[in-house]
Amino acid sequence: MENPGSNSLLATTEKPVVKFFGIGNAGVTMLDLASTPEFAGADFVAVNTDANSLATCSATVKFHLENKLLRGLGSGGDAERGKALAEEQFSNLKAACEGANVVCILAGLGGGAGSGISPVLARAAREAGALVLAFVTLPFECEGNRREQQAQQSLEQLKLSADGVICLPSQKVFRLIDENTSLLETFRVTGGLLIEGLRGVWQLLTRPGLIQVHFADVCALVRDRHAENAFAFVEASGAGRSREVVEKILAHPLLDEGRSLAESDAVLVSLTAGKSLTMAEVNRVMSEVKRQCGRAQIIMGAAIDASLGEKLCVALIAAKQSAAPKAEEVSRTATARGGISLTATNQAETIQPRLTRTRRPGAKLVQTQLPLSIVSKGRFDKSEPTLHQGEDLDVPTFLRRGVVMN
Repeated sequence: MENPGSNSLLATTEKPVVKFFGIGNAGVTMLDLASTPEFAGADFVAVNTDANSLATCSATVKFHLENKLLRGLGSGGDAERGKALAEEQFSNLKAACEGANVVCILAGLGGGAGSGISPVLARAAREAGALVLAFVTLPFECEGNRREQQAQQSLEQLKLSADGVICLPSQKVFRLIDENTSLLETFRVTGGLLIEGLRGVWQLLTRPGLIQVHFADVCALVRDRHAENAFAFVEASGAGRSREVVEKILAHPLLDEGRSLAESDAVLVSLTAGKSLTMAEVNRVMSEVKRQCGRAQIIMGAAIDASLGEKLCVALIAAKQSAAPKAEEVSRTATARGGISLTATNQAETIQPRLTRTRRPGAKLVQTQLPLSIVSKGRFDKSEPTLHQGEDLDVPTFLRRGVVMN
């Protein structure tokens, strides 16, 4: 076997080395959900700034990211603190990823640890030569603007650092619960959906098939696309199981009720069942997937697993090429057009100057600046600017519109 830390592909008879990393409290919880005999053979690594959650988790390897400044209080919900801690331990995180062909990151975005550490870990894993897949949740709307903003910023950074990002906005879980569902059960449902995605990837990588989906196929599907990859894992039993799995795919929240298939550029489908799997069932599932996908390139695999009995399991990855320009390209374009480029967290917003009125020819007025002291924004110092239709509303109106005050 070649060095697993290299970018070379595995032979078809070898199983890839897979490591699961749970980041932050939510990620560590999801890691515990995945600690079942089904995932035997995978390495489990927990990374957090909270020592208490690490003490109770089942991971075999644990990283407590801490320094003297935090005094044991964790990241305090600040993603910048979490990122700084991860950067300090970058070499150790990279060493933990060595030897892995695939690194799967489990995290809940919005808090300090999950949002700050995940993109840094993804970068470390890629430098170690692994294929990096991130399985993350976005916060509920009721969790507030700050967590939502941190989650979106971290998601954009993950798209640049990881090979593929499978994202579940927690708000979509409301389609699967009712008024009587408890808070604990709601979070369990959210984590369970991502574990389903993880299970599908695990089966793709570890189960031999009659129609084989190779590790190279997975790499080619997600590597360097820098976009979110939609994922679903469904199963059904009984005489109508092929029709039932199709219905579940089209209603799956991770596939945005089928809309992700129509927007995808490439789709990988893996079917697994017992010896009773028929060609008609395979054809029925694939015909519907092809009809939904339209222009996408489709890769199909099928495997027989006697332990499944009457179950039919379908794992599906839908990848979409990102068409968003890089921040540097946006900045150069804005400069060429005479605009003002404001860059924050790898995003460029362009504000075109406006001339709201013209003045008669005459003496040129000079805009002076009052000698006022600059007031710090305090805890809002790192907040994103308030942008509306390309304008920064935090800048006074007379400056945005070029009005001269004399």
